[in-house]
Amino acid sequence: MNQNAPIGIFDSGIGGLTVANAIRLLMPQEKLIYFGDTAHLPYGDKSPDSIRYYAIRISKFLLDRGCKAIVIACNSASAVAFKALQDFFSDRTIVINAVDPLVKAIVSDKDIHTVGIIGTKATIQSGSYARILQQKASGLLTHSLATPLLAPMIEDQFHLRDVSTDIIASYLNELPLQELDALALACTHYPLIKDQISDLLVSHKIRILDSASPVATELKTRLLESGLLRVNDSEEDSEFYLSDKTESFEKSAEMFFGSSITINEADIFTGQI
Repeated sequence: MNQNAPIGIFDSGIGGLTVANAIRLLMPQEKLIYFGDTAHLPYGDKSPDSIRYYAIRISKFLLDRGCKAIVIACNSASAVAFKALQDFFSDRTIVINAVDPLVKAIVSDKDIHTVGIIGTKATIQSGSYARILQQKASGLLTHSLATPLLAPMIEDQFHLRDVSTDIIASYLNELPLQELDALALACTHYPLIKDQISDLLVSHKIRILDSASPVATELKTRLLESGLLRVNDSEEDSEFYLSDKTESFEKSAEMFFGSSITINEADIFTGQI
């Protein structure tokens, strides 16, 4: 692999942009290729087999563009498709998921004894966070809650309306907030409503953690270990692809990366793998 090769990132939609932005801030010299599978969003209500199929297709698309690493910037895909991507592609590229780096951040904070986990149905039903957290820190207590309305709400820009606060509050009230030291946002969409969550939890003094920065840090570490961290700034613009163009994605991408970006539509779900 070439250290000047791009980094591939994918998600079902705009959530992965929070991870892409964290990677750009930590490693501005790198070129990114982002794929948003907007034709199939949200992944959280899809079957594990469907999510694995989408993830393998997208990863092949990114590898065909020479990516030296693939970042699964989606907790649902990370929870159910990471092993499949490792089995298919680990001999050709570095594969990073969104779950393990966030788990590492939770476990490394010795002040966290009880953590709430909110995410999509696919992520919560997989049990990945609770299982891995128990493996890493057996004394840690977890409370998991599926919050299936949040990712579609964010994709459709409803998080910018007052009604979103009521929906978020309704979910949070299902958790034993008085017992929590931290709340893990186990969906890469959720950093986009982190301020609203923080406002609702201000009286509880609960630490709020998400995947974006931990994933970027893990990726940089892996690139350094493999001698693949780019030294010189890329003269190529980052590339953005969607399986179905949406106005909300364009607005969100421009918010993070500026109005000069070009978003391409790519039909990658036909033909043989």
